Amino acid sequence: MNRAPLKRSRILRMALSGASVASEEADADNRNKPFLLRALQIALVVSLYWVISISMVFLNKYLLDSPSLKLDTPIFVTFYQCLVTSLLCKGLSTLATCCPSTVDFPTLNLDLKVARSVLPLSVVFIGMISFNNLCLKYVGVAFYNVGRSLTTVFNVLLSYLLLKQTTSFYALLTCGIIIGGFWLGIDQEGAEGTLSLMGTVFGVLASLCVSLNAIYTKKVLPAVDNSIWRLTFYNNVNACVLFLPLMALLGELRALLDFPHLDSAHFWVMMTLGGLFGFAIGYVTGLQIKFTSPLTHNVSGTAKACAQTVLAVLYYEEAKSFLWWASNLMVLGGSSAYTWVRGWEMQKTQESPSSKEGEKNAIGV
Repeated sequence: MNRAPLKRSRILRMALSGASVASEEADADNRNKPFLLRALQIALVVSLYWVISISMVFLNKYLLDSPSLKLDTPIFVTFYQCLVTSLLCKGLSTLATCCPSTVDFPTLNLDLKVARSVLPLSVVFIGMISFNNLCLKYVGVAFYNVGRSLTTVFNVLLSYLLLKQTTSFYALLTCGIIIGGFWLGIDQEGAEGTLSLMGTVFGVLASLCVSLNAIYTKKVLPAVDNSIWRLTFYNNVNACVLFLPLMALLGELRALLDFPHLDSAHFWVMMTLGGLFGFAIGYVTGLQIKFTSPLTHNVSGTAKACAQTVLAVLYYEEAKSFLWWASNLMVLGGSSAYTWVRGWEMQKTQESPSSKEGEKNAIGV
């Protein structure tokens, strides 16, 4: 029997569909709690996710493209955030060893063999966070979500190319709406004279890397005992090592030495805060999925993106045309519709065998 391709296919399918047994178990636990307590927990977790996610985007925009800061080292900013995440993971691991009854965190000891196993994912991870920050550097926060809106489209494309898995007409229709919104957004940014072709290309590459990251995460998880925190640690350690020669090649080390605010406490506080937000977003994302569901998490993310766009337009005092807003609504609406369609299809697939079994039992009786 040729089991390897079957196993790989199953892993890729899980990665692209977003199925999670843990979330189902958490959902069962949540149903046993009183309604008011459950509602309060969900409201707090979702609010925490929104605050951290939106704050991180605005802070990164400040670090990457602030006229007052004038720091032109996007790779260094990304490197420092990975360094902070690595140190936080190691610190929490040490704290958990000292106080196991207080802190619940896996033991982290750097194993070079495991680091090599995680390396393919780390390369994709570096592409994802680097292109993400480069996109944010060159485009406005208001256009940021549109610039990175093709992740869903790449998920569908990779499902077909890697799994030979077809997508329903309705799901493809929602992807068409997303692509339409993306192109309309580019057109309107160009009409307003604010289009950054480089930033848009980085956004598309970031979207591709997000999809690839989901695939490789599922493939690499067994190497770290299926621990997301261990994977986070190895990913960020590998990224720190790989970023060093990249910064040297791009001349960022020299630019950093010439940076006038290098000895500023405010600068390093902002940099460290960005790293803390980068670490925290992974935690609150998992927390939101745990207390709600993957489907609700996606809906929350879409609503958050809408709020973030409105806040960006108000904060930067930008004037946008009707068609510009229409492009955002198309992207957000298409993403929400895709999430709903996929959730409905998965539920229908799960219910189908049980209903057929019930029909057979009824006939037998």
